[in-house]
Amino acid sequence: MIPQPRATIVVITRDRRDELLATLAHTVDLPDTCPVIVVDNASRDGTGDAVASRFPQVTLIRANRNLGSLGRNLAVSRVTTPYVVFCDDDTHWQAGAIDRAVKLLDTHPGLATVTGRCLVAPGLAEDPITPELRYSPVPGPDWLPGPALMGIMAGLTVFRVSAFRAVGGFHARLWFGGEEELLALDLAAAGWWMCWAEDVIVHHLPSTRRDSTERRRLGIRNTLWTSWLRRPAGVAVRHSARVVRSAPRDADTARATAAALAGLPWVLASRRVLRPHVERRVRSLEASQRASVARRYVG
Repeated sequence: MIPQPRATIVVITRDRRDELLATLAHTVDLPDTCPVIVVDNASRDGTGDAVASRFPQVTLIRANRNLGSLGRNLAVSRVTTPYVVFCDDDTHWQAGAIDRAVKLLDTHPGLATVTGRCLVAPGLAEDPITPELRYSPVPGPDWLPGPALMGIMAGLTVFRVSAFRAVGGFHARLWFGGEEELLALDLAAAGWWMCWAEDVIVHHLPSTRRDSTERRRLGIRNTLWTSWLRRPAGVAVRHSARVVRSAPRDADTARATAAALAGLPWVLASRRVLRPHVERRVRSLEASQRASVARRYVG
């Protein structure tokens, strides 16, 4: 009897046909047997047709508009396996990495996510964020199989589908750009744990087809919204000031801040402050995040 797959790979993409096709060529050849779902966020470069032609074994969802990270929510609504692997269109999961993450999730029912170690192509140096994950100061239970996290990177992470669905997946208002932070806080608030795994390895070949300025604007806006949605008032004000001070003093930072302020009515109506024990875990990260080169908004 052929074993049933334990995980589904989900890729969201937009206007990166060639990079996506290279990613899929690698992905469908992985020994970790997984169905693959691609959500094409209304690409204009023939991405959908190319996927349908070259990879008929892949489930293709053609969105009629750019859903951003909500494309992942749409894909997860169709997932029938207990776990989902998020893969960006410029990342490759190393052979065996998914199986190792699945074993960790199978073994530890209180674990919601396993985030892997990112190696950046072509030289395969560790991503600058790696020390923060490897040496995470977040206190965790003894059973946790790796450093406890309070934040994740979607394209490097395997999720327990039931946990993802229970907290509602990615928030519709955040759309894209640092959208994982709020989801991670909500997982922790719901009692789930997240960890990093040294031997779960993902290769990243950063796409040249990205608007770094837009990503910075969205990242600042979403970071501010997340703080206002979940952190105690005084902490949120101090954290917001640090975020804005750390960003370049230019029109894009001003636009991002203005967009965040424009969202205050819905943010305040949706505000749900973390319980003290979860807030303490978030605060344990403040020193390492302030010193982080990887977290600076410089795009």
